[in-house]
Formats: sequence, C-alpha cells, structure tokens
Amino acid sequence: MSPKSSIAPVRWTPPAAPAARQPQRIDVRTVALPGTGPEDALIDEDGSVLTGLLDGRILRVSADGSAISVLADTGGRPLGLEWLPDGKVLICDANRGLLTLDKDGRITTLLAEIDGRPMRFCNNADILPDGTIYFTDSSTRFGVDEWMADLLEHSSTGSLYRLTPDGELTRLTTDRPFPNGVALSGDQNTLFFAETASYGLFKLDLTTEDAEPELVAMIPGLPDNIARGSDGLIWVAVGSPRNALLDFLLPKPPVLRKVVWGLPESLKPKAADIIEIQAYDDDGNLVHDLRGKHPDFRMPTGVRERDGKVWLSSIGTTHLATFDTPTR
Repeated sequence: MSPKSSIAPVRWTPPAAPAARQPQRIDVRTVALPGTGPEDALIDEDGSVLTGLLDGRILRVSADGSAISVLADTGGRPLGLEWLPDGKVLICDANRGLLTLDKDGRITTLLAEIDGRPMRFCNNADILPDGTIYFTDSSTRFGVDEWMADLLEHSSTGSLYRLTPDGELTRLTTDRPFPNGVALSGDQNTLFFAETASYGLFKLDLTTEDAEPELVAMIPGLPDNIARGSDGLIWVAVGSPRNALLDFLLPKPPVLRKVVWGLPESLKPKAADIIEIQAYDDDGNLVHDLRGKHPDFRMPTGVRERDGKVWLSSIGTTHLATFDTPTR
C-alpha cells in the first residue's frame, strides 16, 4: 500500500444547507456484479448497461440483469462513460486519462497528459454530435484513491476542458473545488457541471468566450456524476448528504482537518447509507427529488435515465440499482 499523502487544508465557509425537504420515496431493485465499485452507468440502445469497476474492467449488463460480460480492461480506474458519435465508448479513466473502447474490445489512449502533466483524476464527460468532448479533471493534488483528501483539503485544483476532434485542448475554467459530472443542455449551448466540494450544480455559457460559471442550484449533498436523460432532464447522483462534521471543520483552523485525515478509515466521515437522486430542467428547476434505501446499494455516483428506466451506479457497492422513471 502506498503511503498516505499529506494535505494542506484551505479554509472555506460552506453555504447554508438547503431548507428541509420531503423527497419522494423510490424503491430500487439491484443487480449483483462480479466486482467492486461500478462508478458510472451508460445505457445502450438495447437497454443493456455498461459500467467500469475498481479493477479496471468494463462490463456489459443485460437489461434484465441476467447476463454479464467483460468488454475490456483499461488497466486503470474507469469512471465516466459516454458514447462517441462513431459508436465507440469514451472512458474517463482516473489514472490513464481519456480512452476509447471499440466494438472489438480494443482500448486506445486519446489524451493522457495536460501541459506535460499526467491527469490524476480524469472524471466525467459529455460529447457533442461532432465529437467535441467536454470533461473534468477533478484534482491535480490527489488521485481517485484519495478523493476524501481533496474534499478535506478544499484546495480547488480541478478544471473543466474541451477537446475537439482535431485534438485542440482548451481549459474552460480552472481552480474549481472538485468538478465532477458534466452534461450538455438540450440546445447544446450550455454546459452543466457538478462541483462535489461546493455542493453546487453550475452552468457555463458555451456561446460566450471566457464565460464564467454560474450557480444553477445548491445540491443537498455531494453531487457526483450528472447526465441528460431521454426525458430531457439533467439527472444528478448525490453521493451522500452533507456531512455535519465536514461542514463544521471546513471554516476552522486547518490543523483540525489534518488530524481527521490522519485518523484510521473507520473514524473518518462516511457517506450516509441512503440513495438520493435529483433531476433538474435546463432552467435549474428541481423536477424530481428522490430518496430510497436498499441493503445492497448506497452512495450513488452515477445516474442514467433512458426510455422510462433509471440506472444507478456506486463506487461504494458491488451492485447496480434501477427503478422506473417517476412521473412529473
């Protein structure tokens, strides 16, 4: 096991928590997987689901969960998955960068370094029909295995990028606190992204050069992956409700967070044992506010809606979860 990184905490005062909610209850069914940590879920035309595991494997799970096959192994840690216009799968591999997976199971590296620096936390993406990729690199300080260190330090070293089909890379915004999920608006003129460490859903105007991100909504927890559904909504996986201890520590003397980081794993703040999912329209209106509980599933990190069904993934389980799309 590699030695634990040290942290240099930055003081930050969290915004006030959202008002008390009354989320709609959801009941999920789960599908057991032959491995740990399915971080994202990507739905194919036939209803099957692709997901990437902690050990690097990319799985395909049939729509009814009865059949599971291995498509490839990235040799890294696959996080966000997206379809490319040519039918290949784009893989945001935290350790290896942007990869592609073709129908024959071949993995190709698309982008591994930025300004000569290997990406440490390539996280999530969305793609225009012409193949332009928008993606997040969540931290230059910590890799995926130490995501909790980035939340505790709050040094805001993440960035949002655009990669065009001809290979031109543009940094759209930087010095962000753990930018994570990415989703384009319906007209593709706006890019929505989640910031895990600031509890925010933001938008960026793609039609204006040097536009600054605008807050769309405060998420009642730690937002992770986001994705546009076939219903036109932006679905948000809420990895965990806000942690009272973390909120207490963030504006306090940094040494306190150093102490917490040095504690055994069993004593550090944990994600709550619940399932929380939200969905917003392009104007930032909350359409669905959902909560559930299941003994085999918790800490949702990925959410996909397609054709009346929602699939959930999680780095904290060995299962996928699914439920029917709620009515508005």
